[in-house]
Order: sequence, then C-alpha cells, then structure tokens
Amino acid sequence: MTEAVKSPLEMFYKREAEVPEQVYLRQPQDLQWSEYTWGEVADQVRRIASFLESRDYPPGSRIAIWSSNSKDWPIVDLAIMLAGHISVPIYPGQDTGSANYILDHSGAKMVFAGEFDQAANVADALTDGIATVAMHGCTIAADTSLVDIIAQYQPLTSSPVPDPEDIFTIIYTSGTTGNPKGVMHMYQTPGHVLPGILDTFAMNGEENRLFSFLPMSHAAERIMIEMNSLYADNASISFSQGLATFGDEIRSVQPSFFFAVPRLWVKFKEGIDAAIPPEAQAHLNDEQKKAVATQLGLGQARFILTGSAPCPRDVQDWFLNMGIALRDGYGMTENFIHGCAWMHNDQPVSGCVGHPMDKSIQVRLSDTGEIQFKSKGLMKGYYLNPEKTAEVFDDGWYCTGDSGKFDEDGNLWVTGRTSEVFKTSKGKFIVPMRLEDFFGRCHKLAQFCVMGHGLDQPILLTTLSESGKAMPEDALKAELMALLEEINAEVPAHERVGQIYVVPEWTIENTLLTPTMKIKRKQIEDTHKAAIEANLGGDKVVCL
Repeated sequence: MTEAVKSPLEMFYKREAEVPEQVYLRQPQDLQWSEYTWGEVADQVRRIASFLESRDYPPGSRIAIWSSNSKDWPIVDLAIMLAGHISVPIYPGQDTGSANYILDHSGAKMVFAGEFDQAANVADALTDGIATVAMHGCTIAADTSLVDIIAQYQPLTSSPVPDPEDIFTIIYTSGTTGNPKGVMHMYQTPGHVLPGILDTFAMNGEENRLFSFLPMSHAAERIMIEMNSLYADNASISFSQGLATFGDEIRSVQPSFFFAVPRLWVKFKEGIDAAIPPEAQAHLNDEQKKAVATQLGLGQARFILTGSAPCPRDVQDWFLNMGIALRDGYGMTENFIHGCAWMHNDQPVSGCVGHPMDKSIQVRLSDTGEIQFKSKGLMKGYYLNPEKTAEVFDDGWYCTGDSGKFDEDGNLWVTGRTSEVFKTSKGKFIVPMRLEDFFGRCHKLAQFCVMGHGLDQPILLTTLSESGKAMPEDALKAELMALLEEINAEVPAHERVGQIYVVPEWTIENTLLTPTMKIKRKQIEDTHKAAIEANLGGDKVVCL
C-alpha cells in the first residue's frame, strides 16, 4: 500500500515537532542576519492563524499576500493554511489594475501587505471592505500588523490535517495577454511533486541552504524555495534585503541550491567580464574558476537552475565553461513546475531543458508539435473559469502552448510559443524565439523581440546591455550591422532580419514585461509601431 503523501501543513508540523531549535529563516538588515528557529516560526504561524480564526471567515476564504520576499512571507502562507483558508499571492511588481482584478476575482477577504512597487497607489488596487495587515517592509496604512497580532493572540493549539483534494492556493498567472488566470492547486500536489524534485536537485541527505530573492508569488520561487524548504531535511532560507546588498548576501550564504531567471545570469556574466577581460578568462585554471564561482556566491552550490524564460545560449555556455553547471528547468504554474530539467548528475546541454524530472511525469508532442504534460502536479483548474480550463486540457493532458522537439537522446527542446508564430507578406512562417537565439550571442544586446506579421522580412526590436549603452552610437551601429550580416548569412532567405531597432529597456514598470520578466510582445510592438513604420525600409540599424 502506497504511503499517503504529506501536505505542506503536515511537513510544517513535522519540523515543528522534530527540529524546533534548528534555524529555518534568516532575515538580513544591512548585512546583519536575524535568525528564526522552527520553534519560533511555528509560534508566529500559530498566533497569526489564531487571529485569522477570530475573523470568522468561511472555511476556504481567499487571503492575499502582496509583498516582496521576507521571513514573513512563508510564515503568513503557513498561517493561512493552518486557519483553513486559501492563499492568493500577488507579485510585488503587479500594476494596480491587475492587482485589483485579482483581489476582486478571487473575492479576497484580507491582504497581507509588505513591500511592493505600487504602495503609493494602493487605494486603486484594494477592493471595498478588504482588511489589510502590515508585514515586513509595509509602508501603507494598514488595519493592523503582524507585530501587533503576534503580541496580542495566543498560538492556535490544533493541528488539522487538510483534505488532500482541497485547494490551498490560487496562483494568478502573470498574463502576457489578457487578465491573469487563477491556477488552483490542491494540498496533495506538493506531496506528489516535491520528493522527485528533491532527488533531481540533489537536496536529500545534506544541509540545504536556500537563498530567496525572486518573488515568492512566482510559482517557481515558491515551489523551489518555500516548498522545498518544508520537504527537504536540514533546510534554511536566507532572504535578500534588495539589489544594493544582494551580492554581499549571496556570497555570505553560499547557497547549496540556487534558482534565478536569465536576466540575473546575464548580469552575473557582465560583472565578471568587467573584472576579468574575456580574453583572459580563456586562460583561467580550475582553481581560478572556482574563485569566480565563489565570488558570485555559487562556490558551494550543488544545483543551479535557470528558468521562467530562455537563457541566451552563449551565456549558459559561459557558465558551463567556467565550471558552473547552470541547468535549464522547464515547468509552469499549471503543472506546479513539475516538468523537465537536467538531473544533478547529468551534463547539461545549453538551450535544452533535458528530460522529465521524475518517472511520474509524462510528456508528449501533439501532431502540431505542441508540448503537453500529464502528472500529479497538474492544477485542479482555473478559478471560476471552466471554459479556459477546458481549453488547456486534452484527455487529461495539459496543453502548454509551447512548441518543441525531442533530440535523439530523448531530451526536450522548447522552440517557441505556438501563438507567437507569424507569417510575413511572402507567406512564410517565422518562429521568433529561433531568431532571437541567434542575436543572444551579442553581449551588447539585452532583450529581444522579433516581429513582422505582414512585412516582407522579420525585424528585431532589442534593448542594450550595460556594455552596449556605454558604446558610442556610431560604433554600436557598425557592430550591429556586422552582426546582422553574419546572422543573415546563417539563416534561410525568408528568415533574414530586415532591420534592427534599438529601443529603451522593457521593464515591469513600463508594462512591457510581466511580473515574471516575460516580454509582452503585442505591447512592445504597439509601443514602437509608429517609429517602425516611419523607418521601415531605411537604415539597417535604427536607434530610437
């Protein structure tokens, strides 16, 4: 008989009972660390749960968390579970319109608010009658605070075991188009998924130092950091205070596991390139490469993961050549990140996402080349949206909307989004991500968006890296002209890029990136449409 899987709440009870003196959470302040044991964390969780029970909300009420990361984030998350409610994370970079939609659509009764970008405009996001609680970093005028709650309420003494099929969280997707969709996950899901992930990521049997800086509202960070910390033995989470102290913090922690998005890997590489000229890097020995890894905070990392968006292959190759095994992972909110990755003992191949994380995952390609998954990590559905739920399931298979291929070794390559393929005026189909990968070899460029529906040839919109911004415009244009000729010589005639448009950076704040750092192609095209039309057919490189 198969042993019943454990919910996150049951794993919390286990740590509380077995290792109350073990340090679990570490919060920095100007590079000084405050540490909280499992016993101290459990006490706070139970006091906050007692407060939530006192509100007499119906069981399964939705409670939002709108905050950047801090030790309070997992504490509040566990308290919401313990009180029998459902957490609704909101990205700290979420715009007020989307945040208001999420709070309204979910019917959230309360929002725990920490540090987030739109604090000055919070009134535009909050729904009528919603209660507010201040957590670490909060600057808004809240109804009460965690500090007061922990001081005033006694710990909840009960330890209920939730129904495995009950919903414990609704994670709203970042939404490259349209309104965010609420992905519902059950209590049993982490128990099915995490044991396999721990094996894949070499997190069984040793100390697990986790470092958290990406938003825990991001499904990957929440699963890879918070959930892993509950299911992995001897795990602690160290948080980052922010960009100003990030480098010193990660060097201090030297995490054993680290997950980041491509933008950070690019920044890491740029930092080393500025300190050690690329021509000198080719002559570094193993000891010197180890020193580079230690300087980046990765000297003791057993598993290093990139995900959320494609990492430029030249950047990933740089890490591999530096002896830093940067592995691709591929999953989504809808399958609880239960997808594909390179195992800890594999030799990763840049640009490839490897194979299923464990034997319980099935992956296939449809007749049209769409990647589809079946596993116990799949969502229960989209909250209050049965039509969209039906659209993405095919006889129990989750249809990702990504196109892909398998190589001769059975490894999966993601080749683009099926919805992003467009046709030129010549009737030829263009896969944007394929062309964007070519331009990723240029260190002067940072972000890429190939477009051109209805044009004779595709064009590239791109932003500059720090080294690109430092170049004189004439020199930059000359280098990009040479790059364009080089790439166009490598691709079929119908894929040759007609022009490069250098544009200002795309950010979450200017609404051209999602909160998970994915580009919003339609908004980017619309933003620059007039400038493109004015320069179409002119200079090969246009700086806007």
